[in-house]
Amino acid sequence: MANRQRLLGVSAVAGAALAISAQLLGAQQLNGKLIQRAIPSSGEMLPVIGLAFSNHPSCSDKAALTDVVKTFAANGGKYFDNTLGNGANQQFHINAANELGVTSKVFWSTPGFLSGSNAGRAGVKTQLDSTLARLKVPRIDVAWVNAAADTALLAALKEEKKAGRIRYIGALTIVAKNQSAQLEALMRNESLDFIGVDYDIGNRHVEETILPLARERKIAVIAYFPFGNNYGASCSSGGNLFARVGNRPVPTWAAEFDAKTWAQFFAKYVLADPAVTVARVGTSKVTHMLDNMAGGVGRLPNAAARKRMAALIDSLPKPTPPAPPPNSPAAPGIALSTAVLDRYVGEWKLASGTVVSFRRDGDKLIVKAGNNPELPLNARTETRLQDPRGPMFEWQVDAQGNVTGLMLEQGNPLQRIPLQRNR
Repeated sequence: MANRQRLLGVSAVAGAALAISAQLLGAQQLNGKLIQRAIPSSGEMLPVIGLAFSNHPSCSDKAALTDVVKTFAANGGKYFDNTLGNGANQQFHINAANELGVTSKVFWSTPGFLSGSNAGRAGVKTQLDSTLARLKVPRIDVAWVNAAADTALLAALKEEKKAGRIRYIGALTIVAKNQSAQLEALMRNESLDFIGVDYDIGNRHVEETILPLARERKIAVIAYFPFGNNYGASCSSGGNLFARVGNRPVPTWAAEFDAKTWAQFFAKYVLADPAVTVARVGTSKVTHMLDNMAGGVGRLPNAAARKRMAALIDSLPKPTPPAPPPNSPAAPGIALSTAVLDRYVGEWKLASGTVVSFRRDGDKLIVKAGNNPELPLNARTETRLQDPRGPMFEWQVDAQGNVTGLMLEQGNPLQRIPLQRNR
């Protein structure tokens, strides 16, 4: 279990039951029916377990992943999340749904809309037009913005919602506890239908303010990473919580809330908070997908049981992560002088309009791309610095040390994308 790969995501029908059975799709069957919860702003019901792929399509058998989607849809899964991952990974969601004939039946969660030049009405319309064309559907169910997004972006999405091309608007944070204050402000001051937060039994900070506020403001909650936050890790990495429990057996008292495996134990803890509408879980294997979905079947732990569950996990030491391979994004970088780093400080712009900014913090160069959280870059050479999420930035420097250009390397196959100096 400790090395188990997982897919995280969510899928739900836009107002109608998914008329597909496991027998019709030839998929394995779940023993029981998923619990359903209402979206507070509309009353629409969603099954509490969903599906998404972030890095998996880049490093897994796509036929096997399509079987996971088949199993998910055949057993009542509806909320299908296309928020994370690069463009190729996001396209896989669409291809798999089209191949299985469920595209028009699932509840689509889009890639996040970005600040910058895309924040205006025209920019949002262009991005939404592209998404709708690829999905071949008339509207998106939920469109997301980052908690740090500007108000112009939210205003543009509200116009699209009025036009009927977006049904719900959500604000999210990913790997971003430091954005809790921004998310809280949006929840209090904006009309949101959804929020998305990273939440698991070992990462409970949202229980303090965010989840109670969601109940008060009647906002649906998507819980990302209920098996532990492993976003951005390599394809072979195991789940944080699975690694933490190791080969320990599930406690016998977990039977009181129908948890037979650690996946069910972790999922049921998250789902037992009444503010949570959907837990976004998954795997690259059909058997694991069924196990994940079983976390949304049967009884859930009460308050006393949840305290006992949290105490158990807190008593276990956190595993020491293995050292990353030398060429992996997470591998330590080389040291660069502050003089070298200072010449890279500034703003650049992609052709899409996304602004990429760089600032120095001590001996680190910090990158912020669009509405993504800030992260320190790892220096591979004096001119090549890598985002720990994978992309590589390469500065072009003349003989005098002046920066003359910037290239972004990302994707599979690898793309080299020029950026234009913004300031």
